[in-house]
Amino acid sequence: MAFSGLQLHSTLLRGLAELGFTEPTPIQREAIPAALAGRDVLACASTGSGKTAAFLLPILHQLLDRPRGRTRALVMTPTRELAAQIVDELQALAAHTPLEGAAIFGGVGMGPQERAFRRGVDVLVATPGRLLDHFEAPYARLDGLAHLVLDEADRMLDMGFLPAIRQVLRHVPARRQTLFFSATMPAPITTLAREMLADPVTVNLARQAAPAVGITQAVYPVAQDLKPKLLVTLLQRGEMDEALVFTRTKHRANRLAEFVAKQGIESARIHGNRSQGQRTEALAGFKSGKYRVLIATDIAARGIDVEELGHVVNFDVPLVPDDYIHRVGRTARAQATGDAFTFVAREEEPDLARIERVLGKRLPRVLVPDFDYDARPEGRFEVPVAERIAAIRARKAEERLRARAKAERGREGGTPAPGRGPTAARGSGAGAPGGSRGPGRPGNRGRRRRGPR
Repeated sequence: MAFSGLQLHSTLLRGLAELGFTEPTPIQREAIPAALAGRDVLACASTGSGKTAAFLLPILHQLLDRPRGRTRALVMTPTRELAAQIVDELQALAAHTPLEGAAIFGGVGMGPQERAFRRGVDVLVATPGRLLDHFEAPYARLDGLAHLVLDEADRMLDMGFLPAIRQVLRHVPARRQTLFFSATMPAPITTLAREMLADPVTVNLARQAAPAVGITQAVYPVAQDLKPKLLVTLLQRGEMDEALVFTRTKHRANRLAEFVAKQGIESARIHGNRSQGQRTEALAGFKSGKYRVLIATDIAARGIDVEELGHVVNFDVPLVPDDYIHRVGRTARAQATGDAFTFVAREEEPDLARIERVLGKRLPRVLVPDFDYDARPEGRFEVPVAERIAAIRARKAEERLRARAKAERGREGGTPAPGRGPTAARGSGAGAPGGSRGPGRPGNRGRRRRGPR
């Protein structure tokens, strides 16, 4: 079936043709007709399956027949990167229509976002937290909303957004079309879907139990403190031209970026403590080739879309098999090919075993020729959390002791009590009653006396 068979508006078909899309993906074939008919949709589809167009196209088609000037559609998504990516795709699909979208997320100023609310931009794409910030103001009203999309719903729940989602629902009309997309369908997602959807059409192209066929997967056993050296070795030997590298924590992402930079390899980071400007620059630089390595935590796993990405590296083994699927799914998109390497320390073997049970196979182990697996690391890659906390507490205790000693010295030196010193006495007598200064000389003399102090 071609896109022309889906009865989409001619302006949208023109945009699709210019983007080089002629045939819909399976999720698009199933979801678009149901959404065009006005039905609620519950879709389970893996990352990279084309689900963004699956919900944008029917919404844009329906908005073309409605008056403009009010926000008619809201897409909620878990990360800033994903929100920006969806807006970019919307603008490309709607290039030959008057429709427009705007991203609402944290890390940037609220002024342009407020103007988007006031202008009534057609489609808002928002992260839940920043959306709730706007809802505290009277301008952020969505009374005319007709379409609501929850994208990457399982990731939003993983990130603790369920209370925020429930609050957002109180600000949108109960009568609306709801499109619910999730890569997995655990019990909390099923419960939320029942609350939000009315007699939905279910599209279950279920999350793949394994990554795409084009992904070559391999496991690299290596001691924890030698992981940075192994990554650099693979890059220096040309085993990887570029790599998207996932770490378990923000701290480890920072430490790895420092190590890689010391080896003369250009890299960038994306995680929750980076500003939106830093995250945008990092992703753009990686896409353009400025950076060979992009280091990210799982918060960014579903918001990074890089064409022809050849290598994904699990620097740390994911604790949840689903996270492994989504991490490695960043490569081999749209029938392309790619490599997914996982560095596994001895203590991570149980986590890897759970992933292999889900995949239904044992992944091949790879030893890098001439790599010294018995080498003494230059130092510990990561200071354990308990040690970091102990160091912070010790530093704060030392600061308190210094502050106490300074206060004691002040008392011993006879520092005058507030309000009793000569400055206060002069100030109370100069100028007009009540301490205000008149135009005469006493006030001027008072100012000259106080200045040098």
